[in-house]
Amino acid sequence: MNHSFWRLGWRTLWRDLRAGELRLLIVAVTLAVAALSAVGFFSDRLKAGLQRDARQLLGGDVVLASDNPAPAAFEAQARRLGLQVAGTLSFPTMGRAPDEQGGASRLVALKAVGAGYPLRGRLVVAERPGGAETPTRTVPAAGEAWVDAPLLDALGLQVGDPLLLGDSRLRVARVLVLEPDRGAGFMSFAPRVLINEADLAATRLVQPASRISYRLAVAGEAAPVQAFGRWAADELKRGELRGARLESLESGRPEMRQTLDRAEKFLNLVALLAALLSAVAVALAARGFAAKHLDDCALLRVLGLSQRTIALAYSVEFVLAGLWAAALGVALGWGVHHAFVFLLAGLVDAALPAASAWPALLGLGMGLTLLLAFGLPPVLQLAQVPPLRVIRRDLGGLKPASLLVLGLGVLGFAALLMAVSSDRLLGLIAVGGFAGAVLLFAGLSWVAVKLLRRSVHESTAPRWLVLATRQISARPAYAVVQVSALAVGLLALVLLVLLRTDLISSWRQATPPDAPNRFVINVLPEQGADFQARLKQAGVASYDWYPMIRGRLLSVNGKAVSPDDYASDRAKRLVDREFNLSNTAEQPPHNSVVGGRWTPEEAGAISVEEGLAQTLGLKLGDQLRFDIGGLQTESRITSLRKVDWGSLHANFFVIYPVSQLQDVPVTYLAAFRAPAQPGFDNALVRQFPNITNVDMSSTLNQVQRVLEQVVRAVEFLFAFTLAAGLVVLFAAVTATREERSREFAIMRAVGASARLLRQVQAAELVGVGLLAGTLASAVAAAVGWGLARYVFDFAWNASPWVLLGGALAGAVLALAAGWWGLREVLRRPVVETLRRAVN
Repeated sequence: MNHSFWRLGWRTLWRDLRAGELRLLIVAVTLAVAALSAVGFFSDRLKAGLQRDARQLLGGDVVLASDNPAPAAFEAQARRLGLQVAGTLSFPTMGRAPDEQGGASRLVALKAVGAGYPLRGRLVVAERPGGAETPTRTVPAAGEAWVDAPLLDALGLQVGDPLLLGDSRLRVARVLVLEPDRGAGFMSFAPRVLINEADLAATRLVQPASRISYRLAVAGEAAPVQAFGRWAADELKRGELRGARLESLESGRPEMRQTLDRAEKFLNLVALLAALLSAVAVALAARGFAAKHLDDCALLRVLGLSQRTIALAYSVEFVLAGLWAAALGVALGWGVHHAFVFLLAGLVDAALPAASAWPALLGLGMGLTLLLAFGLPPVLQLAQVPPLRVIRRDLGGLKPASLLVLGLGVLGFAALLMAVSSDRLLGLIAVGGFAGAVLLFAGLSWVAVKLLRRSVHESTAPRWLVLATRQISARPAYAVVQVSALAVGLLALVLLVLLRTDLISSWRQATPPDAPNRFVINVLPEQGADFQARLKQAGVASYDWYPMIRGRLLSVNGKAVSPDDYASDRAKRLVDREFNLSNTAEQPPHNSVVGGRWTPEEAGAISVEEGLAQTLGLKLGDQLRFDIGGLQTESRITSLRKVDWGSLHANFFVIYPVSQLQDVPVTYLAAFRAPAQPGFDNALVRQFPNITNVDMSSTLNQVQRVLEQVVRAVEFLFAFTLAAGLVVLFAAVTATREERSREFAIMRAVGASARLLRQVQAAELVGVGLLAGTLASAVAAAVGWGLARYVFDFAWNASPWVLLGGALAGAVLALAAGWWGLREVLRRPVVETLRRAVN
């Protein structure tokens, strides 16, 4: 016969689709491609949007931030290159209501701007709090102030009322809704007041000792902007302008980048789990597909078809099926990624740029890789079926796939997963963990099968248990495959549950609902007792209370330090300014010691935050000398701490582990959650007028709202992985369906009742499920710990109930999947079952 393998491949594809033979394969590939492409489309658009919006987040294309006014040469160079220029300055000060309107005062972040601000992005304002939002290209007119809505509530003012700033009286004209270049500094948490630069001199707030942040933004075409950036960087390297830096997206908005990175890691992890599960499902389903077509191929060989034609025909069938399933997955992923954009609407701009073609090409490549690497090897064995199988059914059975072919497929698939993980450590833990788990599951299940036969005695055990034991031990290779596949599926499912409950809960605990939303600084020592009594009177039972000491680092190990000794900008800034030091005998609860030892009341000792130590090149045992208000102290580093900066509790770079420091000027810092009492903040400021009270409620609410949105997006994608896990369970349980049919036919022929066979089937499935669930839970706990520790940076320990819960879940899911996949075997008439077993 001279059949075209193209025509034969198309005909067999159409026939198998109609018969449902490829259903499981297509579902597994579609789920994997949909999960990966959904994350791919979202990440692609998100990265493009961040690149587009980076200039808006900075207020320009390049920004020079400094502690002093930028030299005129910088502005002159920018204008010489044809760039637009806009300068701003900001600093903290106190805003006050007029005495006739209560006279309340509040710390504000004052910002003076001129015409043209911002160069990138737009201000958004409203006529009243909660009113319609209006983008604008203008700035406050002379005599006006635009303010954040919380400031009006704090001062008891309305739009149109006067606001006192220093010696000036400005009219509140609009409510400030959005300021694109606000940044993430400590003072950005205070309510913003935006004024025209022409009104700044009249306030008389700028004095020689004032600590002011200056920003010079430039914008224009890409080439001159890059030229200005290079020129400015060279000028800064000369060191003549101290305390200056060029800002980028990462340095200007690190909290946005960190949140998005962590969300992307979660989404990538879930997509990787879906792809790994789908690979197992495809391998099992393809083997079942090949087993059903052994007789068909033997007949084709009898009719004269060559091995080459059969192999090419099935290759064509699988390539076409893979393309169709991958295209369906890409289309589904495209639709799903819009749900991510919607769920993360508060975190990213919904008007993201269009996605590129890369995620679609990646999805198509993943679909073909899944089928060709895991599905095609067992199917290609069909070309080697001998014609004699038409009369001898014991010939031409499936053999284990070629290790070379399977190895190449697995390596290619692993490389593709590493490429899409976007995080090498995440990819290594996920892919390597699953690869190691498969080997571990196979080895342990082989040992368990061998021990099972010896542990069940035929003379004492129930008949159904003896038959179930024989069923498993009679096919050790199938049992190993079934347990391993079930364990891999359950591994992903258990890992998802742990992620959902423990890892995400750990993330939430980083900023719990009762986290401090007030930071009060400059509390004098003589006010300490009265201040704490005022908090207790207001019902504040828990609060952070630490001394705050200003000190400048003078030397390390006897060698004087200066900004010129360090290469990084951060190290230069740290050495060039004073540190906020503190002392406490008890180790702060949100700090963990990662080096050395915290010893309470140890004289001459200090504890240093590990990030600061890395930046300044410090290590345990180093001697540091600080100048604290004219008093020089020298201490030895005895411990390094890891500080949870996201906890919103009071944290310090350097702490003396003693309860008292003698003869040093000190003020106190308090961090607490303010009680829901109207006027609490105003009353506190009136009683202690020298304090600085920073309200972080809006920031805390924003962080928690963003976190909930990210969690919802991750849980939405979990549906794909859960579905992929169920597909694996179904494929694993039904992998031996035909063999069970033949065995049950023989047992029914010799008089076994349907009730006994149901008991045998249930016992076998429950045993396999218990073993797979126990193995999966143990490995999931280990993989989850690795992800928490090294990828997501969480302190996490698995619950002792994980093993028990996983074992029970494995038994229930295996029993349910087995009943669904094998119910037809027990319902067939005995005659039909025997006829199928013979044929």
